[in-house]
Amino acid sequence: MGAIFRREMTAYFTSPTAYVYFAVFNVFAGLFFTINCLSYASADMSGVFSSMFIMFIFLIPILTMRLLSEEKKQKTDQCLLTSPASLSGIVLGKYFAALAIYSLSLVTFLLYAVILAAFAEISWAVVIGNIIGAFLLGSSFIAVGLFVSSLTENQVIAAIGGFVAMMLLYVIDMISSLANNSTVQKIISSLAFYSKYYEFTTGVFNLLNVIFFVSASAIFIFLTVRVLEKKRWA
Repeated sequence: MGAIFRREMTAYFTSPTAYVYFAVFNVFAGLFFTINCLSYASADMSGVFSSMFIMFIFLIPILTMRLLSEEKKQKTDQCLLTSPASLSGIVLGKYFAALAIYSLSLVTFLLYAVILAAFAEISWAVVIGNIIGAFLLGSSFIAVGLFVSSLTENQVIAAIGGFVAMMLLYVIDMISSLANNSTVQKIISSLAFYSKYYEFTTGVFNLLNVIFFVSASAIFIFLTVRVLEKKRWA
């Protein structure tokens, strides 16, 4: 897993991927920070984090689109699958590399909090809670994007597929409202990502939401391993 992780981290910084991601991330994070905090002279960053949800849907596919699809395109997937590394090690190495890049971008929010703290009193517990929520959401979305990337050899299709999958997870609450049966509504809404993430942005730390995001990440990582396992024996 360590070798795969280092290989992917090197690939991120020897290609435009990481730089494009950081640039776009900081542009929109700065925009939302200006709109929600600086414009209103407010020390409440909750609006910044809630606004960034939709941007994560656009940005995270940039990180995940090449992880496995590029291996197929360059015909290196068979070498990878027949290497001594376990399938879970391959998947986790790629997953943690994308998660590391994503986590680095979240440091921006800490810098914004430090700026606000110089001029006003802020609740660090709420800020840290928001960052944890963003981390958990991102970890789940990265697992989704990695799974989609394992299904195709085209990076553009992987990016679009990841975006569509994450958008569907975003609108689950709306979909549940269309159901006539209350039980069905509850089942569908229990899968909603945004409502659980939104609780973090309001300062509510719910352990069930933590378990939900961790479980979602584990499920999609498991599915990705199964896809590779099927290809290994195909």
